[in-house]
Amino acid sequence: MTSSLLTGGPSLAALDERARDIFRRVVESYLETGDPVGSRTLSKGGVHLSPASIRNTMQDLTQLGLLGAPHVSAGRLPTHAGLRLFVDGLMEIGDVGEEERRSIEHRLTGRGQTFDDALNEASAILSGLAGGAGVVVTPVRDAGVKHVEFVSLSADQALAVMVFDDGAVENRLMALTAGVTPSALQEASNFLNTRLRGKTLAEAGREMRTELDTARQQLNETAARLVEDGLAAWGGGEVAERALIVRGRGNLLADPETLDDLERVRMLFDDLEQKEQLIGLLDGVNEAQGVRIFIGAETRLFSLSGSAVIAAPYMTGKQKVLGAIGVIGPARLNYARVIPLVDYTARVLSQVRERVKD
Repeated sequence: MTSSLLTGGPSLAALDERARDIFRRVVESYLETGDPVGSRTLSKGGVHLSPASIRNTMQDLTQLGLLGAPHVSAGRLPTHAGLRLFVDGLMEIGDVGEEERRSIEHRLTGRGQTFDDALNEASAILSGLAGGAGVVVTPVRDAGVKHVEFVSLSADQALAVMVFDDGAVENRLMALTAGVTPSALQEASNFLNTRLRGKTLAEAGREMRTELDTARQQLNETAARLVEDGLAAWGGGEVAERALIVRGRGNLLADPETLDDLERVRMLFDDLEQKEQLIGLLDGVNEAQGVRIFIGAETRLFSLSGSAVIAAPYMTGKQKVLGAIGVIGPARLNYARVIPLVDYTARVLSQVRERVKD
Protein backbone atom coordinates (compact mmCIF):
# COMPACT_ATOMS: atom_id res chain seq x y z
CA MET A 1 0.00 0.00 0.00
CA THR A 2 1.28 3.43 -0.93
CA SER A 3 0.08 6.59 0.76
CA SER A 4 0.48 10.35 0.58
CA LEU A 5 1.79 11.38 3.97
CA LEU A 6 1.08 14.90 5.14
CA THR A 7 4.45 16.55 5.43
CA GLY A 8 5.34 17.98 8.78
CA GLY A 9 2.61 16.06 10.64
CA PRO A 10 3.03 14.16 13.90
CA SER A 11 4.39 10.62 13.83
CA LEU A 12 3.60 7.57 15.91
CA ALA A 13 6.99 8.01 17.57
CA ALA A 14 5.60 11.19 19.17
CA LEU A 15 2.92 9.17 21.01
CA ASP A 16 3.51 7.13 24.15
CA GLU A 17 1.68 3.83 24.67
CA ARG A 18 -1.27 5.46 26.45
CA ALA A 19 -1.75 8.14 23.77
CA ARG A 20 -1.45 5.58 21.00
CA ASP A 21 -4.09 3.33 22.57
CA ILE A 22 -6.56 6.17 23.15
CA PHE A 23 -5.96 7.58 19.68
CA ARG A 24 -6.57 4.17 18.09
CA ARG A 25 -9.80 3.68 20.04
CA VAL A 26 -11.12 7.13 19.11
CA VAL A 27 -10.48 6.54 15.40
CA GLU A 28 -11.93 3.02 15.40
CA SER A 29 -15.06 4.21 17.19
CA TYR A 30 -15.45 7.11 14.77
CA LEU A 31 -15.04 4.90 11.71
CA GLU A 32 -17.67 2.53 13.08
CA THR A 33 -20.28 5.06 14.28
CA GLY A 34 -19.40 8.46 12.82
CA ASP A 35 -20.00 10.02 16.25
CA PRO A 36 -17.63 12.10 18.41
CA VAL A 37 -15.97 10.04 21.13
CA GLY A 38 -15.92 11.24 24.73
CA SER A 39 -13.73 10.27 27.68
CA ARG A 40 -16.56 8.46 29.48
CA THR A 41 -17.22 6.32 26.41
CA LEU A 42 -13.57 5.26 26.40
CA SER A 43 -13.45 4.59 30.15
CA LYS A 44 -16.48 2.32 29.83
CA GLY A 45 -15.03 0.66 26.75
CA GLY A 46 -11.94 -0.86 28.28
CA VAL A 47 -9.50 2.01 28.92
CA HIS A 48 -8.48 1.56 32.56
CA LEU A 49 -7.96 5.21 33.31
CA SER A 50 -10.08 7.89 34.92
CA PRO A 51 -12.14 10.11 32.58
CA ALA A 52 -9.95 13.03 33.66
CA SER A 53 -6.76 11.23 32.59
CA ILE A 54 -8.35 10.26 29.30
CA ARG A 55 -9.45 13.86 28.71
CA ASN A 56 -5.91 15.11 29.30
CA THR A 57 -4.52 12.64 26.78
CA MET A 58 -7.21 13.53 24.26
CA GLN A 59 -6.33 17.19 24.72
CA ASP A 60 -2.68 16.39 23.99
CA LEU A 61 -3.76 14.56 20.82
CA THR A 62 -5.85 17.58 19.86
CA GLN A 63 -2.88 19.90 20.27
CA LEU A 64 -0.88 17.58 18.01
CA GLY A 65 -3.54 18.03 15.32
CA LEU A 66 -4.68 14.41 15.39
CA LEU A 67 -8.09 15.01 17.00
CA GLY A 68 -10.62 17.81 16.74
CA ALA A 69 -13.87 18.79 18.46
CA PRO A 70 -16.97 19.68 16.40
CA HIS A 71 -18.33 21.59 19.42
CA VAL A 72 -16.81 22.85 22.67
CA SER A 73 -18.66 20.34 24.83
CA ALA A 74 -18.58 17.44 22.36
CA GLY A 75 -16.23 14.49 22.23
CA ARG A 76 -13.37 14.24 19.77
CA LEU A 77 -13.15 13.21 16.12
CA PRO A 78 -10.01 12.33 14.18
CA THR A 79 -8.77 15.05 11.83
CA HIS A 80 -7.69 14.18 8.30
CA ALA A 81 -4.10 14.15 9.56
CA GLY A 82 -5.20 11.79 12.32
CA LEU A 83 -6.90 9.48 9.84
CA ARG A 84 -3.76 9.47 7.72
CA LEU A 85 -1.59 8.53 10.69
CA PHE A 86 -4.03 5.77 11.69
CA VAL A 87 -4.22 4.33 8.16
CA ASP A 88 -0.44 4.38 7.71
CA GLY A 89 0.61 3.06 11.09
CA LEU A 90 -2.12 1.54 13.26
CA MET A 91 -4.80 0.02 11.08
CA GLU A 92 -4.96 -3.72 10.55
CA ILE A 93 -5.97 -4.29 6.93
CA GLY A 94 -8.38 -7.16 6.37
CA ASP A 95 -8.57 -9.51 3.42
CA VAL A 96 -11.13 -10.20 0.75
CA GLY A 97 -13.28 -13.18 1.69
CA GLU A 98 -13.38 -16.24 -0.55
CA GLU A 99 -17.01 -15.66 -1.50
CA GLU A 100 -16.31 -12.06 -2.48
CA ARG A 101 -13.27 -13.15 -4.49
CA ARG A 102 -15.40 -15.60 -6.47
CA SER A 103 -18.08 -12.96 -7.00
CA ILE A 104 -15.56 -10.38 -8.28
CA GLU A 105 -13.93 -12.90 -10.61
CA HIS A 106 -17.29 -14.13 -11.94
CA ARG A 107 -18.58 -10.62 -12.62
CA LEU A 108 -15.42 -9.46 -14.35
CA THR A 109 -14.85 -12.58 -16.47
CA GLY A 110 -18.40 -13.23 -17.70
CA ARG A 111 -18.63 -15.03 -21.02
CA GLY A 112 -18.79 -12.74 -24.02
CA GLN A 113 -17.74 -9.64 -22.06
CA THR A 114 -15.48 -7.08 -23.66
CA PHE A 115 -12.86 -5.27 -21.61
CA ASP A 116 -15.10 -2.18 -21.66
CA ASP A 117 -17.83 -4.32 -20.09
CA ALA A 118 -15.37 -5.41 -17.41
CA LEU A 119 -14.44 -1.79 -16.67
CA ASN A 120 -18.09 -0.86 -16.18
CA GLU A 121 -18.62 -3.92 -13.99
CA ALA A 122 -15.54 -3.08 -11.88
CA SER A 123 -17.01 0.32 -11.05
CA ALA A 124 -20.33 -1.27 -10.08
CA ILE A 125 -18.57 -3.91 -7.96
CA LEU A 126 -16.66 -1.35 -5.94
CA SER A 127 -19.67 0.88 -5.35
CA GLY A 128 -21.67 -2.13 -4.19
CA LEU A 129 -19.09 -3.76 -1.94
CA ALA A 130 -17.30 -0.70 -0.61
CA GLY A 131 -20.25 1.60 0.04
CA GLY A 132 -18.90 4.64 -1.80
CA ALA A 133 -18.85 5.72 -5.43
CA GLY A 134 -16.89 3.34 -7.64
CA VAL A 135 -14.73 5.09 -10.25
CA VAL A 136 -12.76 3.74 -13.20
CA VAL A 137 -10.52 5.59 -15.64
CA THR A 138 -10.36 3.84 -19.02
CA PRO A 139 -6.93 2.97 -20.45
CA VAL A 140 -4.41 5.23 -22.04
CA ARG A 141 -3.87 4.13 -25.65
CA ASP A 142 -0.89 1.75 -25.63
CA ALA A 143 -0.54 0.99 -29.35
CA GLY A 144 2.48 2.36 -31.16
CA VAL A 145 2.35 5.13 -33.75
CA LYS A 146 2.50 3.84 -37.34
CA HIS A 147 2.14 6.98 -39.43
CA VAL A 148 1.77 10.74 -39.00
CA GLU A 149 0.57 13.17 -41.64
CA PHE A 150 -0.58 16.78 -41.92
CA VAL A 151 -3.25 17.23 -44.60
CA SER A 152 -4.15 20.70 -45.89
CA LEU A 153 -7.90 21.42 -45.82
CA SER A 154 -7.83 25.12 -46.63
CA ALA A 155 -5.55 28.12 -46.46
CA ASP A 156 -6.06 28.40 -42.70
CA GLN A 157 -6.83 24.82 -41.57
CA ALA A 158 -5.17 21.40 -41.67
CA LEU A 159 -5.97 17.92 -40.42
CA ALA A 160 -3.37 16.21 -38.22
CA VAL A 161 -3.71 12.45 -38.78
CA MET A 162 -2.12 9.77 -36.59
CA VAL A 163 -2.43 6.07 -37.48
CA PHE A 164 -1.62 3.44 -34.81
CA ASP A 165 -0.30 -0.12 -35.02
CA ASP A 166 -3.68 -1.49 -33.87
CA GLY A 167 -5.42 0.15 -36.86
CA ALA A 168 -6.96 3.05 -34.95
CA VAL A 169 -6.85 6.50 -36.51
CA GLU A 170 -6.97 9.81 -34.66
CA ASN A 171 -7.64 13.13 -36.38
CA ARG A 172 -7.26 16.66 -35.03
CA LEU A 173 -8.25 19.90 -36.75
CA MET A 174 -5.49 22.51 -36.60
CA ALA A 175 -5.50 26.22 -37.40
CA LEU A 176 -2.74 27.23 -39.83
CA THR A 177 -0.89 30.50 -39.86
CA ALA A 178 -0.78 32.42 -43.12
CA GLY A 179 1.67 31.22 -45.73
CA VAL A 180 1.97 27.53 -44.77
CA THR A 181 3.03 25.66 -47.91
CA PRO A 182 2.46 21.98 -48.85
CA SER A 183 6.21 21.45 -48.57
CA ALA A 184 6.18 22.63 -44.93
CA LEU A 185 3.34 20.19 -44.17
CA GLN A 186 5.31 17.37 -45.77
CA GLU A 187 8.52 18.33 -43.95
CA ALA A 188 6.75 18.31 -40.58
CA SER A 189 5.11 14.95 -41.39
CA ASN A 190 8.44 13.37 -42.37
CA PHE A 191 10.16 14.72 -39.25
CA LEU A 192 7.55 13.20 -36.92
CA ASN A 193 7.37 9.88 -38.80
CA THR A 194 11.12 9.43 -38.43
CA ARG A 195 11.01 9.95 -34.66
CA LEU A 196 7.61 8.66 -33.50
CA ARG A 197 7.12 5.40 -35.36
CA GLY A 198 6.61 2.50 -32.93
CA LYS A 199 6.20 4.70 -29.86
CA THR A 200 2.97 5.11 -27.90
CA LEU A 201 1.27 8.49 -27.98
CA ALA A 202 2.37 9.24 -24.41
CA GLU A 203 5.97 8.23 -25.15
CA ALA A 204 5.96 10.21 -28.39
CA GLY A 205 4.69 13.33 -26.68
CA ARG A 206 7.26 13.16 -23.89
CA GLU A 207 10.16 12.51 -26.26
CA MET A 208 9.29 15.17 -28.78
CA ARG A 209 8.77 17.86 -26.16
CA THR A 210 12.39 17.39 -25.15
CA GLU A 211 13.48 17.67 -28.80
CA LEU A 212 11.57 20.77 -29.82
CA ASP A 213 14.64 23.00 -29.58
CA THR A 214 16.53 20.64 -31.87
CA ALA A 215 13.52 20.49 -34.18
CA ARG A 216 13.53 24.26 -34.57
CA GLN A 217 17.13 24.11 -35.71
CA GLN A 218 16.56 21.27 -38.20
CA LEU A 219 13.30 22.49 -39.69
CA ASN A 220 12.26 25.75 -41.22
CA GLU A 221 10.25 27.98 -38.90
CA THR A 222 6.85 27.06 -40.36
CA ALA A 223 7.43 23.29 -40.18
CA ALA A 224 8.77 23.56 -36.61
CA ARG A 225 5.60 25.38 -35.58
CA LEU A 226 3.51 22.65 -37.21
CA VAL A 227 5.34 19.98 -35.21
CA GLU A 228 4.75 21.86 -31.97
CA ASP A 229 1.08 22.56 -32.76
CA GLY A 230 0.51 18.95 -33.78
CA LEU A 231 1.92 17.63 -30.49
CA ALA A 232 -0.24 20.07 -28.57
CA ALA A 233 -3.33 18.95 -30.49
CA TRP A 234 -2.76 15.26 -29.83
CA GLY A 235 -1.65 15.71 -26.23
CA GLY A 236 -4.63 17.89 -25.35
CA GLY A 237 -7.10 15.29 -26.60
CA GLU A 238 -5.89 12.41 -24.46
CA VAL A 239 -7.93 13.23 -21.34
CA ALA A 240 -10.99 14.23 -23.37
CA GLU A 241 -11.07 10.84 -25.12
CA ARG A 242 -10.67 8.78 -21.97
CA ALA A 243 -13.86 7.84 -20.19
CA LEU A 244 -14.49 8.26 -16.47
CA ILE A 245 -16.96 5.67 -15.22
CA VAL A 246 -18.69 6.52 -11.94
CA ARG A 247 -21.19 4.21 -10.24
CA GLY A 248 -22.95 4.45 -6.88
CA ARG A 249 -23.37 8.18 -6.32
CA GLY A 250 -26.46 7.29 -4.28
CA ASN A 251 -24.24 5.52 -1.74
CA LEU A 252 -22.83 8.91 -0.81
CA LEU A 253 -26.27 9.91 0.47
CA ALA A 254 -26.77 6.79 2.57
CA ASP A 255 -24.53 7.88 5.47
CA PRO A 256 -26.50 9.74 8.20
CA GLU A 257 -23.40 11.80 8.97
CA THR A 258 -23.25 12.86 5.34
CA LEU A 259 -26.91 13.88 5.32
CA ASP A 260 -26.19 16.22 8.24
CA ASP A 261 -23.92 18.19 5.92
CA LEU A 262 -25.69 18.44 2.56
CA GLU A 263 -23.43 21.27 1.45
CA ARG A 264 -20.44 18.95 1.69
CA VAL A 265 -22.35 16.35 -0.34
CA ARG A 266 -23.11 18.97 -2.98
CA MET A 267 -19.42 19.87 -3.18
CA LEU A 268 -18.50 16.20 -3.51
CA PHE A 269 -20.98 15.73 -6.35
CA ASP A 270 -19.51 18.81 -8.03
CA ASP A 271 -16.06 17.28 -7.60
CA LEU A 272 -17.20 14.09 -9.32
CA GLU A 273 -18.20 16.15 -12.34
CA GLN A 274 -14.67 17.54 -12.72
CA LYS A 275 -13.63 14.87 -15.22
CA GLU A 276 -10.21 16.19 -16.15
CA GLN A 277 -9.12 16.81 -12.55
CA LEU A 278 -10.45 13.45 -11.36
CA ILE A 279 -8.70 11.59 -14.17
CA GLY A 280 -5.54 13.48 -13.29
CA LEU A 281 -5.87 12.46 -9.65
CA LEU A 282 -6.42 8.80 -10.46
CA ASP A 283 -3.56 8.87 -12.97
CA GLY A 284 -1.39 9.77 -9.98
CA VAL A 285 -1.60 6.14 -8.83
CA ASN A 286 0.52 5.20 -11.85
CA GLU A 287 3.59 5.77 -9.72
CA ALA A 288 2.31 3.53 -6.93
CA GLN A 289 3.05 -0.15 -6.54
CA GLY A 290 -0.37 -0.98 -5.17
CA VAL A 291 -3.17 0.91 -3.48
CA ARG A 292 -2.88 4.65 -2.92
CA ILE A 293 -4.98 6.66 -0.47
CA PHE A 294 -5.87 10.36 -0.48
CA ILE A 295 -7.70 11.91 2.48
CA GLY A 296 -9.36 15.32 2.44
CA ALA A 297 -6.97 18.21 1.95
CA GLU A 298 -4.23 15.90 0.59
CA THR A 299 -5.84 16.54 -2.80
CA ARG A 300 -6.92 19.92 -4.09
CA LEU A 301 -9.95 18.33 -5.74
CA PHE A 302 -11.47 17.02 -2.51
CA SER A 303 -10.11 19.56 -0.04
CA LEU A 304 -13.47 21.30 0.43
CA SER A 305 -15.73 18.26 0.57
CA GLY A 306 -13.31 16.45 2.88
CA SER A 307 -13.70 13.18 0.98
CA ALA A 308 -11.35 10.23 0.68
CA VAL A 309 -10.11 8.31 -2.36
CA ILE A 310 -8.74 4.77 -2.35
CA ALA A 311 -7.36 3.81 -5.77
CA ALA A 312 -5.14 1.25 -7.48
CA PRO A 313 -3.75 0.87 -11.01
CA TYR A 314 -4.64 -1.93 -13.40
CA MET A 315 -1.87 -3.07 -15.71
CA THR A 316 -0.74 -5.17 -18.64
CA GLY A 317 1.07 -8.45 -18.08
CA LYS A 318 4.32 -6.49 -18.48
CA GLN A 319 3.35 -4.29 -15.51
CA LYS A 320 2.60 -1.27 -17.68
CA VAL A 321 -0.11 0.87 -16.09
CA LEU A 322 -3.19 1.34 -18.27
CA GLY A 323 -5.61 3.13 -15.96
CA ALA A 324 -6.94 3.17 -12.41
CA ILE A 325 -9.96 2.10 -10.39
CA GLY A 326 -11.02 3.27 -6.97
CA VAL A 327 -13.62 4.26 -4.42
CA ILE A 328 -14.58 7.80 -3.45
CA GLY A 329 -16.53 8.48 -0.29
CA PRO A 330 -16.58 10.35 3.00
CA ALA A 331 -13.39 10.41 5.05
CA ARG A 332 -15.12 7.87 7.31
CA LEU A 333 -14.65 5.06 4.81
CA ASN A 334 -14.05 1.54 6.09
CA TYR A 335 -10.40 1.62 5.03
CA ALA A 336 -9.53 -1.83 6.37
CA ARG A 337 -12.23 -3.36 4.15
CA VAL A 338 -12.07 -1.10 1.09
CA ILE A 339 -8.28 -1.19 0.57
CA PRO A 340 -8.09 -4.96 -0.10
CA LEU A 341 -11.28 -4.81 -2.22
CA VAL A 342 -9.81 -2.14 -4.49
CA ASP A 343 -6.48 -3.97 -4.68
CA TYR A 344 -8.02 -7.34 -5.54
CA THR A 345 -10.44 -5.90 -8.11
CA ALA A 346 -7.56 -4.07 -9.83
CA ARG A 347 -5.52 -7.28 -9.99
CA VAL A 348 -8.39 -9.31 -11.46
CA LEU A 349 -9.07 -6.52 -13.96
CA SER A 350 -5.41 -6.68 -15.04
CA GLN A 351 -5.79 -10.42 -15.66
CA VAL A 352 -8.98 -9.85 -17.66
CA ARG A 353 -7.16 -7.27 -19.79
CA GLU A 354 -4.50 -9.82 -20.70
CA ARG A 355 -7.03 -12.55 -21.57
CA VAL A 356 -9.13 -10.20 -23.72
CA LYS A 357 -6.00 -8.95 -25.48
CA ASP A 358 -4.89 -12.50 -26.26
